[in-house]
Amino acid sequence: MYREKILEAFPEIMNIKDDELRDKVVKTWEMAMERGGWTDLKGIPYTLVIETNREFVEHTKMVTRTAIGAAEARGDLDIDLVIAAALLHDVGKLLEFTVKDGKVVKSDYGKMIRHPVSGAILASEAGLPDEVVHAIVAHSKEGEAVKRTPLAVLIHHADFIDFEIDKARK
Repeated sequence: MYREKILEAFPEIMNIKDDELRDKVVKTWEMAMERGGWTDLKGIPYTLVIETNREFVEHTKMVTRTAIGAAEARGDLDIDLVIAAALLHDVGKLLEFTVKDGKVVKSDYGKMIRHPVSGAILASEAGLPDEVVHAIVAHSKEGEAVKRTPLAVLIHHADFIDFEIDKARK
């Protein structure tokens, strides 16, 4: 049920050459949608911090394209891991957000556990490599408490490039 919507939203998943890694990325999204109670990925804002008309899927795709472009320019990062981590960096928002009175707001769960942590938990449960789990948990302010791997540095900056450009337009 969720798989088709996930692949429709994120066709970039099919660019992951490793079949097992690709399946684990989809599995992570499926778990997030099910646990968060989401039947569709459309209409979800990517942030509640600033007002923007850009949605969750659009932001995730932008972060993925930015990360792939930088990784290809560098030539020294595993592109499959880059795609997986970029696509999943905000997957925990499906647990952090909920719909109340027709509006997307922080869920009770999200008030306790931020999306980098819940996303990393989901990715770990799905069996993703530790490097991808680390990039997810370290992509936001939680990453200031650890030494980021090169993959985590890339995902952190790709995410904040997109966010900061939107923020600068306000």
